[in-house]
Amino acid sequence: MNDLFSTPQVKSATPKPAGKPSNPTETRGNNAPALSVSEISNSIKRELETRFDRVRVRGEISGLKRAASGHIYMSLKDENAVLSVICWRGQASKLSVDPQDGLEVIVTGRITSYPGRSNYQIVIDSMEVAGEGALLKLLEERKKKLASEGLFADDRKRVIPFLPEVIGVVTSPTGAVIRDIMHRLSDRFPRQVLVWPVLVQGDGAAEQIARAIDGFNALDPNGDILRPDTLIVARGGGSLEDLWAFNEEVVVRAAANSKIPLISAVGHETDTTLIDFASDRRAPTPTAAAEMAVPVRAELIGEVQNIGRRIYAGANRLMGERRMQVEALARGLPDPRRLIEEKTQRLDDRVERMRNAMKGFLRHQTSELSELSARLPHPKQQILLASHQLSALSDRFSGASEQIVPLRQFEMEKLDSGRRMASATALRLERAKNEISSLDRVLEGVSYKNVLKRGFSVVRGADGNVLAATDISDGTKLNIEFADNAVVEALAGSTNSIGGPSGSQAQKSKPQKTPKKKRSETQDNAQGSLL
Repeated sequence: MNDLFSTPQVKSATPKPAGKPSNPTETRGNNAPALSVSEISNSIKRELETRFDRVRVRGEISGLKRAASGHIYMSLKDENAVLSVICWRGQASKLSVDPQDGLEVIVTGRITSYPGRSNYQIVIDSMEVAGEGALLKLLEERKKKLASEGLFADDRKRVIPFLPEVIGVVTSPTGAVIRDIMHRLSDRFPRQVLVWPVLVQGDGAAEQIARAIDGFNALDPNGDILRPDTLIVARGGGSLEDLWAFNEEVVVRAAANSKIPLISAVGHETDTTLIDFASDRRAPTPTAAAEMAVPVRAELIGEVQNIGRRIYAGANRLMGERRMQVEALARGLPDPRRLIEEKTQRLDDRVERMRNAMKGFLRHQTSELSELSARLPHPKQQILLASHQLSALSDRFSGASEQIVPLRQFEMEKLDSGRRMASATALRLERAKNEISSLDRVLEGVSYKNVLKRGFSVVRGADGNVLAATDISDGTKLNIEFADNAVVEALAGSTNSIGGPSGSQAQKSKPQKTPKKKRSETQDNAQGSLL
């Protein structure tokens, strides 16, 4: 490679004079002929083309440009040098490799110079791949790393809004890209555009692009500056080095983490950067990105009008079909006018029949009334009969009136007797009540219950008879009754009772001690012989 790119020695085009010594000091004199710029440039050109008529050069493609004429201009570079390359239109279509920036290739051609610029170059006629270039290798490794993290996954991609209100554009404010986007948006559907100016190549470009994407996402949706509904990151075409900022990891991560749907439009259609994989949509050019961002307003209006016409036509068609259905159904129905006429005729017939029936009914009732009236006696006969009955009643009343006075006197006496009997009965009842009350008090006074209330008790045997002291012996079974009607069973001569209290008050009262029998009879005169 050093020999390949070493500068050849330039031989003088003027021949040495014959017979003169070849002493270097002799050529330095003022007698040497002066060469023009064209002469020396042509001499160098001939020397290069003669020395390097057919060479093979290996290097990395950079700065690829395709002229409108079809010629290809680019550079081959390595770590220390750069060589200009030209491929004429006739040979460009025959190349077996599609040249791309960053691709390491081996080209075959001839070295020549361009006197107009005093530089040398190689004109190639063939090209073959030599291996991955350094940049392409770095790009591929970074792509694999970010893909393994899921930044390029399809499930992360969001749908671009159909008609965004605000569109944010991250690009250079001085390039043709923003003008192309604005012009395309105004043609299709004018929208409000926010531009975040950034560097699109060179030092610091990647950081500015990442900050712009994050800055748009950080805007408050309700703030003074409207937050965009769609983002476009755009740049014009260029070499791989020119577009390298969009391959930086910070830019790719910012695009993948954007909450706002993002369209990448970096370079031309053949250019591919890592941001294209992380974005939600990739546009081949910035103009195409504007077309993806908004629909065509005229097309929408036409589509709406077309839908309106289709709706109107469909409604008319539906109404026509319904009208035909109603007409078909109407043919199966009778004529309403004829139905009304038939019902009117039937009503008239019913009215006529009702009138005739009423007349017949009245005639029948009149006939029955005549028959009944013929059966009834004449009013004069009824009056005569009533007169006879009244006379008979009058005679009977006259006979009964003679007996009224004694009957009245009897009634008076009966009433007086009743009053006297009621008074005597009440008096007798009062006397009987008083006598019963007196006897009740006497009975209450002699009752043994009152004695029991004073602390005494009644001792009975197993047969229920009251026992005297002489009737009791050891082992005699006793039933002792107290004032609260409690009865305790006991055995004579024992300190324990046989059973607990009995009766309705057994659970309420406790057994009382039997009074001692040694009490003097003078203190118990009221008891008598009860105990």
